[in-house]
Amino acid sequence: MSAEPSNKALHLPSLSIKGFRGLRALSIPRLGRVTLFVGKNGVGKTTLLDAVRVFAARGRYFVLEDILRQRDELTDTVDEDGDEMFVPNWEALFHGWHSSPDEPISIGPMGETSPLCIRTVPISERNLRGIPEHFLDDDMQALKIEFQGAKQEIPIGNLEGRIPFRLTRRVWWDDETQLPSEILCKSLGPSLLSNRDVARFWDKVVLRDDETQATLALRLIFDSVDRVAVIGDDRRTRPYYGRRAVVKLKGQERPVPLKSLGDGAVRLFGVALALANSQGGFLVIDEAENGIHCLMQRDFWRMVLKTAYANNVQVLATTHSWDCAAGFAQAAVGVKEVEGMLIRLEEDGDQMRVVEYSEDALKIAAEQGIEVR
Repeated sequence: MSAEPSNKALHLPSLSIKGFRGLRALSIPRLGRVTLFVGKNGVGKTTLLDAVRVFAARGRYFVLEDILRQRDELTDTVDEDGDEMFVPNWEALFHGWHSSPDEPISIGPMGETSPLCIRTVPISERNLRGIPEHFLDDDMQALKIEFQGAKQEIPIGNLEGRIPFRLTRRVWWDDETQLPSEILCKSLGPSLLSNRDVARFWDKVVLRDDETQATLALRLIFDSVDRVAVIGDDRRTRPYYGRRAVVKLKGQERPVPLKSLGDGAVRLFGVALALANSQGGFLVIDEAENGIHCLMQRDFWRMVLKTAYANNVQVLATTHSWDCAAGFAQAAVGVKEVEGMLIRLEEDGDQMRVVEYSEDALKIAAEQGIEVR
């Protein structure tokens, strides 16, 4: 954890999303240091988190592809050697699964004059240099990414699977270096962190104050936790040989696997490690309630709020759980130095309605048990 609490401005004090996946248009006037989104299934909460990931990466290819692969938005095709392969269905990035040069994806703070924009365009001649003519077609397309005056083209469509990747990557990888630097952004999904991810996060905090904070997070559930370590060998690929977290409990001679303490312990430890690995950037958490008992929600969110403030992390999370929302409300009211916001997303015909709960409203909701989902 940082030695001094951070008062730095948020990367996204507000948020505007247009034309991205299931969101035609969404405007959120104010975000907090930690913002929890609630709303019915399919309203666009997870898509909002994906949009933040895209913004943080400045539209770079690896995040766009990862989002599509996570959603199985893939097209079956054949590569230059005749082998079957699956390539991203880039149309699925756009609202209505239809892209148009006149209807770009737009992501950024509200009122931003040059937000991150992504559109499909005919591929430029520059990106066709060095590609043999027999590979070319009339409908060659590219994703054009524009942000703060920088531009990048990513060849898509008929190029994928038909033109050797080595012939196309040279140009757009050069373009990518012209984009503004990424903002660090870690993402936690509904599922628990894998052993590999826990080990990767742990390596960045070991022997630092953040190691102590991650251990303290476990004590929210088990006050007998003494120490934590990651053991094993990455060179061994079988699950029970790879690196894994173990916990030393007070009064016990031998350590036990972290996973033996239950899903709640793994989730808490994973969130604490992710916060430590997101300093100065974003942490997005989908279905934050998973694994955390209803009675632990307030303490969980208190830990998130305080650590996000100390590490200068902007956290955006989603939940379906009333207990999670109530615990967040109680924690946000109690941690006065950190702005925690709860926002409900609602569909209103073709529009998206945003209901913002101030800390005063959260206090009333927490005290009276008012439903905020």
